[in-house]
Amino acid sequence: MQPLALTLGEPAGIGPDLALAVWHRRGEIDIPCFYIVADAKFLRRRTERLGLDIPLAIVTPSATAAAFPRALPVVDLNVAITAEPGQPDRSSAPAAIGSIRRAVADVIAGKAAAIVTNPVAKNVLYDGGFAERGHTEFLARLVQETTGKSLRPVMMLWSPELAVVPVTIHLPLKEIFRHLSTALVVETARIVARDLAVRFRIPHPRLAIAGLNPHAGENGTLGEEDRTIVAPAVARLIADGIDARGPLPADSLFHKQARATYDVALCMYHDQALIPIKTLAFDHAVNVTLGLPFVRTSPDHGTAFDIAGTGTADATSLIAALRLAARLAMADSPAPMPAS
Repeated sequence: MQPLALTLGEPAGIGPDLALAVWHRRGEIDIPCFYIVADAKFLRRRTERLGLDIPLAIVTPSATAAAFPRALPVVDLNVAITAEPGQPDRSSAPAAIGSIRRAVADVIAGKAAAIVTNPVAKNVLYDGGFAERGHTEFLARLVQETTGKSLRPVMMLWSPELAVVPVTIHLPLKEIFRHLSTALVVETARIVARDLAVRFRIPHPRLAIAGLNPHAGENGTLGEEDRTIVAPAVARLIADGIDARGPLPADSLFHKQARATYDVALCMYHDQALIPIKTLAFDHAVNVTLGLPFVRTSPDHGTAFDIAGTGTADATSLIAALRLAARLAMADSPAPMPAS
């Protein structure tokens, strides 16, 4: 299998610290082969600050496997990074964006098996002219730019305890009612069912569909949306042959016995999905983007500017993201996609 491509993330955050720490621990934990797309000089400075003895090897993706046992493989970004830990500067956005672009180009060309993305700071990216809502939307745009194919990515948070998908993602609560539709629920669920079957090797995925309102609307007394939007979507999915149930009251969907009855819970908005999984699996949940022509995972945490450069960041989620990316890539084994 080809190596994994790890992006730098926000250089002033903990992403570089975690990448260095994970490679440094490769002898004691099972870590798949990866390279990081970064500025090698910047990584050397961060290594010295952390007090780690980590040699770096500037490589091409094809040379990663040979270098990995002796040095951290770095595909040079050709962007000089000046940001200090906890202090993003004007080099931050170009570095973070450039690292993502190179990783996507490599995986589409078949040079990388999958992408693992370190966390970015959206406000820093926006100040640098970033036009997308977030990582997920940017990945979709890069695919379209490269292949001419438009697609709708779906964000799933996965852990051994629970997997959740928010149908609407980064929206203010007041906007959810305007965006949520039967078609959106159906489209999201179809993508989830397909990728769980193909990449996660779950032959007949079981989807639990949460209601939007308290008690799933109580037959319209607490809101019509569950009757008019969610229930018709579930009926359509069942007609498609997908194992879907709902709308189900969200307040009783996440206890242990309930979780045993489904493989993934589709939730109607961001916090309905993320609060339970971050309660159950805060340090080891993984963000997985479904609906892409390649595998992408990410640790489920932010940039943690306050502890960047201190060596105290917990690498558990990045380790889980690397392992899951390798597992899904083995199942997926996508062929290189020709540019349009």
